[in-house]
Amino acid sequence: MSVPTYKGVWPVAPTPFTETGDVDYEGMTRVLDCMVDQGVDGLCILANYSEQFLLSDDERERLTRLCLEHVAGRVPVIVTCSHFATGIVVERVKLARSLGAAMVMLMPPYHGALLKGGEAQTYEQFARAGEVGVPIMIQDAPLSGVELSVPFLVKMAREIELVTYFKVETPMAAAKLRALIEAGGEAIVGPFDGEEAITLMADLDAGATGTMSSAMLPDLIKPVLEAHAAGDRATAAARYAAILPLINYENRQCGLRACKTVMKEGGVIASDHVRHPLTPLHPATRAGLVELAAAASPLALRWGR
Repeated sequence: MSVPTYKGVWPVAPTPFTETGDVDYEGMTRVLDCMVDQGVDGLCILANYSEQFLLSDDERERLTRLCLEHVAGRVPVIVTCSHFATGIVVERVKLARSLGAAMVMLMPPYHGALLKGGEAQTYEQFARAGEVGVPIMIQDAPLSGVELSVPFLVKMAREIELVTYFKVETPMAAAKLRALIEAGGEAIVGPFDGEEAITLMADLDAGATGTMSSAMLPDLIKPVLEAHAAGDRATAAARYAAILPLINYENRQCGLRACKTVMKEGGVIASDHVRHPLTPLHPATRAGLVELAAAASPLALRWGR
């Protein structure tokens, strides 16, 4: 099966909630419209930054359908389908494919700190997901607690036809991306980074062709990738330096709450509520974020005003 080559900025869509904690489905459509207007190259739903671990199965399925139907092909969509149970992963991948997902993203199987799949179990889960017939992005992140070595990632890329994309957000991601690209060659169709693009310049220098940031400022991140891809590293570095304070504040102080806060301030969503046991930003932290965002002026801070 031929796999499309995707590049660029593919942010994670937040899942908006009402002040009482219900999913704000109308707000979700506004989030998606805002992201399309941000000029994203694609987007990802139901990821960790979407609070996927705080959604019921019914909410998850309804959101999958709503998002893919509302985006309606305007940009390609990645659906995160991770779960410890391989059967559930396969069913999620089937649903995503049936609704027109361009790709699915999977973490290796894990549950808590100690229940983890080894290489054999991880390989089989991804192979079975690959049989569904949609490209797979492997999310290589510390959250799973599962170490995915470069040789193992290359093995899967070469032996499982649709394992072709890799989101690397481990410590020293650039070194791992470089090693993965060198060892995997043409089998590595899409080397991406993550972690809100906090290591973007190093990762681009290492060969990354895409990034999965949050949806807070992809319109300001995209010019960095475009300049770098055009060979103008100086412009890429200057543009990145201008937004790095905001990216750093998001990554180190706020986490997934940052995008929701900026989108609420910008009139995209009505509430920046996060589900318990997550807690709201401290007012001082929130004020610091809004101050930095105002200086950078991303579209999310202006879209709904």
